[in-house]
Amino acid sequence: MTDVAVRPTPAVLDRNRVVTWLQDYGVYAAIAVLIAINTAIKPSFFSMDNFRVQAFQVVPVLIVALGMALVITTEGIDLSVGAVIALSSAVIPLYLGYGPWLSIVIALVAGCVSGLLAGLMVAVANVQPIIATLALMIGVRGFAVILNGASAKSVTDETIGALGLDSWFGIPQEVWIAVVIVLVVAFVVRRTAFGRRLTAIGDNRAASALAGLPVKRVLVAVYIISGLLAAIAGVFLVGHGGYADPSNYGLNYELSAITAVVVGGTPLTGGRIKVLGTVAGAVFMQLVAATLIQNNVKNSYSQMVEAVIIIGAVYAARGRSGR
Repeated sequence: MTDVAVRPTPAVLDRNRVVTWLQDYGVYAAIAVLIAINTAIKPSFFSMDNFRVQAFQVVPVLIVALGMALVITTEGIDLSVGAVIALSSAVIPLYLGYGPWLSIVIALVAGCVSGLLAGLMVAVANVQPIIATLALMIGVRGFAVILNGASAKSVTDETIGALGLDSWFGIPQEVWIAVVIVLVVAFVVRRTAFGRRLTAIGDNRAASALAGLPVKRVLVAVYIISGLLAAIAGVFLVGHGGYADPSNYGLNYELSAITAVVVGGTPLTGGRIKVLGTVAGAVFMQLVAATLIQNNVKNSYSQMVEAVIIIGAVYAARGRSGR
């Protein structure tokens, strides 16, 4: 007996097209709707002043989310990014007396070292990413608090403050820096051998190893990049606030970054990455938060909304992952 292929009905095809469209463009449509709603409620929402306010909120999350997207593409996770933010902020006042740029460089090196530890545990010691980075999340934040002390320390340097507050052509400096980081990550993912290896490893690590790809080196590099980007976000936060506070800086940033990545269309199962989608996911979540704040919704309710969005995004992406 010959098997007869069952063709999907027109209704199923239409539903699949809708799901695919939502996966590819839903977050951009949602951003447009939120901007329209907020502008209608409060016309000043679309002003340059409000743009600056929203940028100060979203850029650190966006930068961390780009590193998280790279890690998730390898079918990993990095829960230590918030602690790395705290560590980089703690390092700056310690070395500020030697010059602002040296303190920034040391802060970034600290982020890379933390990422290196995570990468070695995952790639060499074969520790599960969630366990390795959870341990780092606890240990690194504790180390940051030891370095800085329990109370916040003032950082009044003009150079560091400029990174967080000054503008070029009316647009905050950190936005320009974030644009450069996005372009670099997009280029690496789309145009380099590293990017192709990244997705191959996330799709099938065992097959990639058998094919001769440097799996361990790529994994270590990905976690180092994630640590570096988290440290950059920490520098921006110090520039914003004018102080270092490792007890509070970076709290829940790992969750915000994961949310941005998932909402942007990168599956948690690895093997694919959407850089522009990650940017859109970070912007969308910031607009959701701004909308709720503007309408005097309590933070506890906004966290519940964020949880619902995460579940919805994961559900929508499950068909795309193919697993």
